[in-house]
Amino acid sequence: MFHKAEVTIGGRVLRLETGKYAKQANGAVFAMYGETAVLATATSGYKPREGADFLPLVVDYVEKAYAAGKIPGGFIKREGRPREKETLTSRLIDRPIRPLFPENYFYETQIIALVLSADIENDPDVIALNAASSALTVSDIPFMGPIGAVRIGRIGDEFVVNPTLSEMGESRLNLVCAGTKDAIVMVEAGADMVQESILVEALELAREPIGQIIEAQLELQRAVGKPKRDHHPELFELPHDLIDRIEGLVGSRLSERVRIPAKLERQFALDELLEELHKQFADEDERFQWWLKRGFEELQKRYVRRMILDEQVRVDGRGLDEIRPITCEVGILPRTHGSATFTRGETQALVILTLGTSVDEQKIDGLEGESFKRFMLHYNFPPFSVGETAMLRGPGRREVGHGALAEKALLPVIPEETSFPYTLRIVSDILESNGSTSMATVCGGTLSLMDAGVPISDAVSGIAMGLVAEGDKFYVLSDILGIEDHLGDMDFKVAGTREGVTALQLDIKTRSVSTEVLRKALEQARAGRLFILEKMLDAIPRPRETLSIYAPRIISMMINKDKIRDLIGPGGKTIRGIIEKTGVKIDVDDSGEVKIASSSDAASQEAVKMIEELTAEPEQGKVYIGKVKRIESYGAFVEIMPGVEGLLHISQIADQRISDVRDIMKEGDQVTVMVMSSDDKGRLRLSRKAALRRHAKDNDKRPHHSQSHGSSHHRGDHRRSDRDKPGWKE
Repeated sequence: MFHKAEVTIGGRVLRLETGKYAKQANGAVFAMYGETAVLATATSGYKPREGADFLPLVVDYVEKAYAAGKIPGGFIKREGRPREKETLTSRLIDRPIRPLFPENYFYETQIIALVLSADIENDPDVIALNAASSALTVSDIPFMGPIGAVRIGRIGDEFVVNPTLSEMGESRLNLVCAGTKDAIVMVEAGADMVQESILVEALELAREPIGQIIEAQLELQRAVGKPKRDHHPELFELPHDLIDRIEGLVGSRLSERVRIPAKLERQFALDELLEELHKQFADEDERFQWWLKRGFEELQKRYVRRMILDEQVRVDGRGLDEIRPITCEVGILPRTHGSATFTRGETQALVILTLGTSVDEQKIDGLEGESFKRFMLHYNFPPFSVGETAMLRGPGRREVGHGALAEKALLPVIPEETSFPYTLRIVSDILESNGSTSMATVCGGTLSLMDAGVPISDAVSGIAMGLVAEGDKFYVLSDILGIEDHLGDMDFKVAGTREGVTALQLDIKTRSVSTEVLRKALEQARAGRLFILEKMLDAIPRPRETLSIYAPRIISMMINKDKIRDLIGPGGKTIRGIIEKTGVKIDVDDSGEVKIASSSDAASQEAVKMIEELTAEPEQGKVYIGKVKRIESYGAFVEIMPGVEGLLHISQIADQRISDVRDIMKEGDQVTVMVMSSDDKGRLRLSRKAALRRHAKDNDKRPHHSQSHGSSHHRGDHRRSDRDKPGWKE
């Protein structure tokens, strides 16, 4: 049955429709905002996945090229593997909806969000998140939503709800907030050093439009929503006395072993205890063994949380707001442009910066058109960082997401291209992991930038915060461990400078948290960030004054736009010749800006000289050595620089009268001429007489010094060739 609901958000109507498209999915909603449209479907199997102990949920966000009236690039001409924007949006949808499924729901579930129309003004990502929640809400899939989502921008001193893409270019804040009718469940933000109090205001502002979007989804559900299926949670519930039996057998030893500070040592000790349990119940069936594992993990969770709530002591013995020991090193690799390691407890990131030219920029072909990135951050998480073995493959969604968060955190301090004309690539290789590696990447990224001599506007540090809450009692944890992330109620990452926040990511493991908790977490995170920042600045207090000797030096010069084709040459032959001869990199912009990059100053200067020769403009009153291209009865046409010819009239060849030009010169001869004038069409009038007079006059002043004419590349043998020809007058 078809039904639609509408709500006005940010001055535009969000329309949600169901019952018209994709009716064989468990739930499907077509969402339209402006002229951007997304179809979201929710489908779930009816048999649980064998042996699963987590929700097997997959979210796929796909941008169809036809949505923006485009044909995909490349040889295949169809959509291929997800682009970074699609991967990040898939994560954006997954994170807030995952905690809202029932605890024992182990059924294969898939959300697919297809962007069908893009107006290049309204970003489809938030629309897709609302459409996905709507599809789950009207379906028979158990879901403890709905949720609503909005983007908050800040232009000047004013907040903007769901700013357009053009408005986002002026905004100091890009915050996506998702929440239930009761509280916030997910936040993703990038900011230009925004104060924590402003972030709290933005979150409060998001509540009302989120509530309106949720009400529109509930209207759909009341009208045409399917009854929620019985997924038989009792099949997965633990026997009521199992945890007590486990506690009676290993409880005291488990309580001791969760307090072992070292990660691997603690994990080995816990695994040994679990293996002992399995042996004691070896005669039980496979289902009981599965229950046993889950019961052991549940008891472990209780002990860790009780330790924090009752004793205010953490697994490694730290206080709730205590930061682990920090070590920072810079300049550790001799041939890289910038290098650093950032170690915090058992988390270690090796972060390398490479400087390149504009030809190294990343080309992005998105729905909104083609764009280029000059700052990139790539994050890698090899299996040895957690003591495991696994095949090395390309970056997964987690790697893409962590790298994007760190990139977002550092972007506000990267210098503008006009003052620092380099492309920058940071690579973070995680060497050890126990706690937030994305925030370690932010800290290591800052150190590598300063080690390379990049004039960043300020240093950025980051910290991961956690939460343990029961009832009205809660504690915020600074610099969380992996086990605290896994068993806690919140993962809250904050990065920023001394002036304010540059990136924020919040994921709630429970159904919601209050604004009071977020405010407390932000305040505690600021104190932790500044502590970490001081440790970083002890290693390197400011960017180095000079770049690495191995980094390219970039020289920028402007040429006449009409000369670009002369520099490029037929099929790129000329510019390739310069590159092959000098070994430099050359980038030519349509504006006429030419950038020459090389780690060798001599090579750069040689390339500059060659480009100047190719693109120089003729100057009135300047003497050149030219080549006779053709001869007419009234004079000769002389090429004074590549592609630039002028007329040397017969009357301007010599002081005496000449009856035939060929008496003095022939085609191919070199001849010294002066540029006398040019008309409005750029045609040059040349004079050999004036050039010879200039030569004689200069010789009178400097009798013992050979006079050169024109620029340096016209000296030497070229001048003597004219002197040897008939008509040369001393």
